[in-house]
Amino acid sequence: MRLTLMTDYALRLLMYVARNPDRLCTIGEVAAAHAVSEAHLMKVTHKLGLGGWLETVRGKGGGVRLALAPEAVNVGAVVRSVEPDFFLVECLGGGERCKLTGNCRLTGVVNGALHSFLEHLDRYTLADLLQGPPSQVGLSVAIQAPARRRPAPSTRRP
Repeated sequence: MRLTLMTDYALRLLMYVARNPDRLCTIGEVAAAHAVSEAHLMKVTHKLGLGGWLETVRGKGGGVRLALAPEAVNVGAVVRSVEPDFFLVECLGGGERCKLTGNCRLTGVVNGALHSFLEHLDRYTLADLLQGPPSQVGLSVAIQAPARRRPAPSTRRP
């Protein structure tokens, strides 16, 4: 699974703003700090404002700040509000185009993985992302490819 740039930038923006709680942050300064497009960051800011994650102040001296305390900003909820969809495979999108629909277990397996992914994100708040060293927050399981199964032994006799 790969999150969209919109979600990546949304989380970066929220972390930046949370680290500067005593002032309004401008889109230009956040864009420069993360080397991202101001135009794209404006769209992200708008979406986060509509979602109630950010307060936006227009005009001269305007900018953005968190609408909630960092402890109240759940990472899983932010990702759900920003990602356009979670259709990891075609059948999760509700379309009837897949010829295997109804005869395949892939949907359940992928849906379970997605549920586990979002459940993991739900364990963290924005405050968690700001604590301690900036590396490996919450990393407790190494990701490994599953072991290959050996083919069943042949029952043929020579």
